[in-house]
Amino acid sequence: MAEDAPLEGDRHPAGDMPLRRVARVVLLDPQDRILLLHGYEPDDPSDTWWFTPGGGVEGDETREEAALRELAEETGLTDVELGPVLWQRVCSFPFAGRRWHQDEWYYLARTTRTEVALGALTELESRSVAGLRWWTSAELSATRETVYPTRLAELLRTLLDEGPPGRPVVLAPEIV
Repeated sequence: MAEDAPLEGDRHPAGDMPLRRVARVVLLDPQDRILLLHGYEPDDPSDTWWFTPGGGVEGDETREEAALRELAEETGLTDVELGPVLWQRVCSFPFAGRRWHQDEWYYLARTTRTEVALGALTELESRSVAGLRWWTSAELSATRETVYPTRLAELLRTLLDEGPPGRPVVLAPEIV
């Protein structure tokens, strides 16, 4: 798929809102654990969830460049090499007083570094990210905590069992 090719057109399927282009990273360590950030609603710290590193594409950068930049900003990791796009999804959710409509691409990456810490967060991230941790596939499957995308435990298990897909898997739109 071409870099600028939209997943579902350039509008959200539930309306006529433009989609924010987002690159996310499925970062695995040598033990096949996945790194997730722990986020919360800035005005309600009890509303929490886990999610992969990543964020919006800025200016003329490619999604690959955005994925690497976001990973470096959020975790300080700069020595990773991106693999293929694993999954794509369109999502819409309320956060920080507005509704976000996103076209997300999830890239595979691996690292040998397992000691990571939150990096230089944006102002909004500093008000909404509590920490990060490595998760095993079993821990992810067993958790009752909210994780995005909601099928991440199943997707990770398939990735670990079968390897990366031959072409990106298009996930069903997720509207929260």
